[in-house]
Amino acid sequence: MLTAAGYRFESDTDTEVVAHLIHQQMGETNDLLAAVQRAAAQLIGAYSLGVICRADPERLIAARAGSPLVLGIGIGEHFIASDVFALAPVTQSFVFLEEGDIAEVQRECFTIYDRSGRVVERPLSYSGQMSAAAGKSGYRHFMLKEIFEQPAVVAETLEGRVHQGRLLEDSFGPETSALFDRVQGIHIVACGTSYHAGLAARYWLENLGVPCTVEVASEYRYRHGVTPPGTLFVSISQSGETADTLAALRVAKERGYLSTLAICNVAESSLVRESALTLLTRAGREIGVASTKAFTTQLVALRLLALALGRRHGLSESDEVALVRDLERLPKALEEALVLDDAIERLAEHFAEKNHALFLGRGPQYPIAMEGALKLKEISYIHAEAYPAGELKHGPLALVDSDMPVVCVLPKDGLLEKVLSNLQEVRARGGELFLFADREVDTHLSGVSTHVLSLGAVPESIAPIVFTVPLQLLAYHVAILKGTDVDQPRNLAKSVTVE
Repeated sequence: MLTAAGYRFESDTDTEVVAHLIHQQMGETNDLLAAVQRAAAQLIGAYSLGVICRADPERLIAARAGSPLVLGIGIGEHFIASDVFALAPVTQSFVFLEEGDIAEVQRECFTIYDRSGRVVERPLSYSGQMSAAAGKSGYRHFMLKEIFEQPAVVAETLEGRVHQGRLLEDSFGPETSALFDRVQGIHIVACGTSYHAGLAARYWLENLGVPCTVEVASEYRYRHGVTPPGTLFVSISQSGETADTLAALRVAKERGYLSTLAICNVAESSLVRESALTLLTRAGREIGVASTKAFTTQLVALRLLALALGRRHGLSESDEVALVRDLERLPKALEEALVLDDAIERLAEHFAEKNHALFLGRGPQYPIAMEGALKLKEISYIHAEAYPAGELKHGPLALVDSDMPVVCVLPKDGLLEKVLSNLQEVRARGGELFLFADREVDTHLSGVSTHVLSLGAVPESIAPIVFTVPLQLLAYHVAILKGTDVDQPRNLAKSVTVE
């Protein structure tokens, strides 16, 4: 339509289509606000827009549909951005635009219109996210800083939620206990790293008698699923602005779930605002694109959820005390895992010239292996895959040779002997093994082409969280050796706000 009207396109981007469309409407209305309103009525899909006009430089028009957009409120100045983190250095006061809103922003004031063109008021919010968190604090990269912050942020996530060996259920919210009494199953939906956290939680929940399914958000929203009675819909997102996860939540509200719970790191996010219940992970600001501390705090939050629901499925008081005590020891266990940093830096030299890697785990460690492979892919650009160790003979073993590093996590649990047997298959075919093992594990595998790093004695209930740390450090140090951009890997964004 625009081409037929005489517009010439310099690119194939939808952004240029929007610019031409607004220009066309300006010719008919001679007013920027009206032009954006009329153009927005013709747009299909997700967008957030900031529009300025050379002929009217004192006005900024902002519009959103599907993608997040926030106004930053200052004194004699106002801002727009996709989230509060971007504006933390300049303001702590925000107004979140709702679906279909269009805002006229000037230096001293702003006016918000809903999709029908009526003037509306949106609440003013204050963020506790401080710009001081944006410094590297002496670390070479934000990612390394955030890896080393994990003991502190995990302790913060547990603060006020456990006490003297018991879960404090009120930390979920005043009405949550009655709701949990009615929960018969859990459906977890997430993307990327958050999806891996959900997969680990499934083992915990089912081990405590709670039925659980886990699904990638981009698949769930296009699948016509069946919602069993009494199912709690749980969405997980670091930013709370992940487009597919947000869309999945909106679909879930129409499918008869008992309620919705968001596990998220950003209190001001769209996911939190649109969910009935929220459990914040308290990881603090995470700047590195490859998530680290947000992941481990998600695991902690999911462990707390499993304990709360386990109470209703036969978890005894003594077993709860033991599991909570393990959680209370978690910050110390993470500190001990971080001591391996120098050894992992040396280990990383074996990966610098490799093009592929295989990660193995069993039980709740399989999702941790998936997360380890994802981290290596994200920041070092080495192709990596994760498999349940028991699946080696069903295909992946064909890849194993002296050029294929095989990484495995080896906690002391009921599957240990099975995993050791699987690893013998790798060694028999000349594969080079890199094992992260509980110090109480006798691997029987040390020798040529086998590298073993021992962690402390880690309780089985928190082992997936602890064994995450050395895999994060491995990815980091390999990326350093390869000279890639650790904090901002190519082709990736911190918050995926488009489908």
